[in-house]
Amino acid sequence: MSANLIIRPIKIFDYDRWAPLWEGYNAFYGRAGETALAPAISKMTWTRFFDSKEPVHALVAESDGKLVGLAHYLFHRSTTSVEPVCYLQDLFTAENARGKGVGKALIYAVHTEAKLAGASRLYWQTHETNNTAMRLYDKVAEKSGFIVYRKPIG
Repeated sequence: MSANLIIRPIKIFDYDRWAPLWEGYNAFYGRAGETALAPAISKMTWTRFFDSKEPVHALVAESDGKLVGLAHYLFHRSTTSVEPVCYLQDLFTAENARGKGVGKALIYAVHTEAKLAGASRLYWQTHETNNTAMRLYDKVAEKSGFIVYRKPIG
């Protein structure tokens, strides 16, 4: 990766460069084609980044004028902490930038934002088959031991 990797908050003019990363992230997790997110979801996600009343935030990784990664995170309350908690919901690095420190830089940048916001912890999850990501995560954080269950509503 270029030595000029910049991690910064997303800007409204980034949409055309963010969208392909967002689509790549969703495709990685099987949300493409017939199973793609509805356009309204992506539109709302984008809108939330710029609404000061929303707890959802985004950082991007930029190198040589190109966006090469994204991190979406949010703050929420917890019953086990007085301080807010930060959830790193989406983390993605462009295929041509993987293994070059982009993901790690984004995680550390979100960690810094969480610390500045007074959060008590930062956490995230990944799919059990995402071994490449887990190799990084094992170096920068601890496994919590919790398993995630889901039940659709409706």
